[in-house]
Amino acid sequence: MAAQRRRGAELERAILRAAADELEANGYAAMTMDRVARRAGTNKNAIYRRWPQRAALGVAAYKYVADARTPTPDTGSLRGDALELLRQANATWSSPRGAILRDLLAAAADEPALLDLLRAQAGASAMSAAWFTLLARAVARGEAPAESVHPRVASLPMTLLRGEYALRGIPAVPDEVLVEIVDEIFLPLVRGRAQPVA
Repeated sequence: MAAQRRRGAELERAILRAAADELEANGYAAMTMDRVARRAGTNKNAIYRRWPQRAALGVAAYKYVADARTPTPDTGSLRGDALELLRQANATWSSPRGAILRDLLAAAADEPALLDLLRAQAGASAMSAAWFTLLARAVARGEAPAESVHPRVASLPMTLLRGEYALRGIPAVPDEVLVEIVDEIFLPLVRGRAQPVA
């Protein structure tokens, strides 16, 4: 009996899963469309129709695995939610999945198109949506001013966490640094958004 031909979303998921597995096993430098096609049990044309370049496929594969594992915490407080979300990100980035992102970021130094795609993906990720969600909940609970639901405010904790990885080159950021990001930078920024700008 012949295997059923996959189409649409089913085939797309198979390709993204195969690309993520390839990235995890061999890294971005070794990832080729041929290798991903073999893993996915499809042909290169099916991949190129969706992702015309290797960089686009690499970023899409990372987004696929990252977004599938980004639950938005609901601890009942902005501080608790922010700490839990940073801890989730820290755990992910120090895991084999995080190695994919670190590998992509390292490759971006030599491939400007890859860096552009990573920047675009960062704004559209489930993690970005999670920060907006926790800020909106904080506003609804009366913990934060409505002005705090802003892209720059929402992106700040993750930007600082990425900076810790980039500057220190450590496998995981210590929890006390995450607490400091939330207590000393993020929460004062959120609360300060209620103040009129002179």
